[in-house]
Amino acid sequence: MNVITAEDLRKTFKTYKKAPGLFRREAVLVNAVDGVSFTVREGAVCGLLGPNGAGKSTTVKMLCGALFPSGGRLDIMGFSPARDRKKYVAHIGAVFGQKSQLIWDIPPIESFKMNRAIYGISRADYKSISDELVDLLGVAEVLEKPVRVLSLGERMKCEFIMAMLHRPRVVFLDEPTIGLDVIAKAGVRAFIKKMNERGTTFILTTHDLEDVEHLAGDIIIINHGKKVFDDSLDNLRRRMGDKKLISLTLNKPPAPGALDGMAVTGLSAPSDLELTIEAATRDIGGFMETLFGRLSVRDISVKDPPMEDIITALYKQ
Repeated sequence: MNVITAEDLRKTFKTYKKAPGLFRREAVLVNAVDGVSFTVREGAVCGLLGPNGAGKSTTVKMLCGALFPSGGRLDIMGFSPARDRKKYVAHIGAVFGQKSQLIWDIPPIESFKMNRAIYGISRADYKSISDELVDLLGVAEVLEKPVRVLSLGERMKCEFIMAMLHRPRVVFLDEPTIGLDVIAKAGVRAFIKKMNERGTTFILTTHDLEDVEHLAGDIIIINHGKKVFDDSLDNLRRRMGDKKLISLTLNKPPAPGALDGMAVTGLSAPSDLELTIEAATRDIGGFMETLFGRLSVRDISVKDPPMEDIITALYKQ
């Protein structure tokens, strides 16, 4: 079942540019989102990606109900987000890595109580939900400290509790791990996976492609206001990454001509004992036979191209 349906979604802004003359300006229409259609199934983690200025932030704002679409149809859980905003927001949550819902000078626990009142959560439900979320995220020791003294990782975990207290069906994540260390990132990702296993749908916008690889099953890519990809992460790899990267450590430098015909993408100098070679996935077996026949190999690893390279290639197309 689809929880989000967007059909021919559009958003046009009017801006201005300098016209000839000292006090003249000329109106310009900018199509920030230009006829984008997609669906998101319930219980998915969907990555919404695109370079800066591509239109993804405008799309998310329309999904959240903060912006009215200029055209098209948007249905989320039976609501039109902008038109039904008051009813709609009771069913969604949001975590923005660069914008805080917590009040800076008071402890997180007080902000949680404020959300309980805003969403009309009963005291019994609030206690059971908050206790569970605090335990899952391991933040019991920081609940009584002012937000301003918390580390970024502690604050982001409390942001997730704020967003999840009313048990939303759909949660929007915008750069949720930005600035976090590897331990904090792992904790946040594990929490998102846990909530997703319980049925929460997540829409993830991020420039951290490790978040995408760890969390997202489906990918939507927007560029210049238009949708350029809408499929699974696995199919994105197949479409753009029909190759492997073979990293080698050699016992001795390659003989003259040993690397002829091979796509060497990395070579250490001056020893030439470490190199990376690109090979087509469909012929990996025969390529490995040729490789071992020409080179004296001490160590080898075979992996997919980095997701960053695959996404970059798609943006350029």
